[in-house]
Amino acid sequence: MTTVLKITADPRALRGRGAVSNASGRYERHSRVLIDDGWDEPVGEDALPPLKTEITIDATRTIIARNKSPDISFDRSINPYRGCEHGCIYCFARPTHAYLGMSPGADFESRLFVKPNAAELLAKELSAPGYIPKTIAIGTNTDPYQPIERRLKIMRSVLEVLRDFQHPVGIVTKSPLIMRDIDILAPMSEMGLARAALSITTLDRTLARQMEPRAGTPQRRLDAIRALSQAGIPMAVMFAPIIPALNDGEMETVLKAAKEAGASSAGYVLLRLPLEIKDLFREWLEVNRPDAAKHVMSLIRQMRGGKDYDAEWSTRMRGTGPYAQMLAHRFHMAIRRLELRDSRKLRTDLFKSPPKAGDQLALF
Repeated sequence: MTTVLKITADPRALRGRGAVSNASGRYERHSRVLIDDGWDEPVGEDALPPLKTEITIDATRTIIARNKSPDISFDRSINPYRGCEHGCIYCFARPTHAYLGMSPGADFESRLFVKPNAAELLAKELSAPGYIPKTIAIGTNTDPYQPIERRLKIMRSVLEVLRDFQHPVGIVTKSPLIMRDIDILAPMSEMGLARAALSITTLDRTLARQMEPRAGTPQRRLDAIRALSQAGIPMAVMFAPIIPALNDGEMETVLKAAKEAGASSAGYVLLRLPLEIKDLFREWLEVNRPDAAKHVMSLIRQMRGGKDYDAEWSTRMRGTGPYAQMLAHRFHMAIRRLELRDSRKLRTDLFKSPPKAGDQLALF
């Protein structure tokens, strides 16, 4: 039995974060909910400090995650981090923090787990007898270029291993920090081993700041597309997620801006609200878009068979019904007009184990 505990707390401690609450995960025995006790806002020395980011070492023994999802184009991925400081309110990875006994709310974006030995584990797994190379996707769960990557450089160490093994990689990110690794990605792309996608949800800086408080600004993401494209790296733009009555009207504008910046392909995903995300997103709407909240949720249910979310493989990314069909039609018309249809595949035939220290066989 779950007990609901009403916790008096000041939500201003979450300022600068995406979630507006930190409710317990679904596996906890007690459900904690923030309430306002009506007291005046503390000031001066009594004011609450901003929520700080905590970092914990993740003692994982493997680094390549496998999946058999029929609606996903890759079967393996790498996540250097668990949790994401970008704080995107709609992030479908939020519920994974419940497995750790933490909240998919503010905990997800402030209590992070890092994998400092990711490169070492990856080299070991790629060197295993019988390993068959296929494109490794990075950034499909949490962003590999979130703010702490600037200091920890775990993603860069992973790319160095993939470069040395000549292994194909596809990257999705919201961060202009990816430009730091052009020196690795450009030579890999020249060999047909790397591609990247920047996710741009909106060009409205105010909306972006509310939905994705610690991600790169829309203009900086366009700058990243331009810089990587000019370096010869095949670039895609992900207009994701599409949120009806909130950002769907920007679809063509975002795709056009990305094309002008150098993107050669595009994709989209409809907003997904599994598990705790549906409540977190509704809370966010009530705080940030109270006038549109009911309309947004109504349109979402129209595309999800009357529910907040439908996890069916065939429809979870695109939705169903007239509104979803209209979005799909608009998207396909736009990419046809803008010629955002680069279908180049990455190579796997170049894969090889790099020579080890002291290995003299390469001399003969």
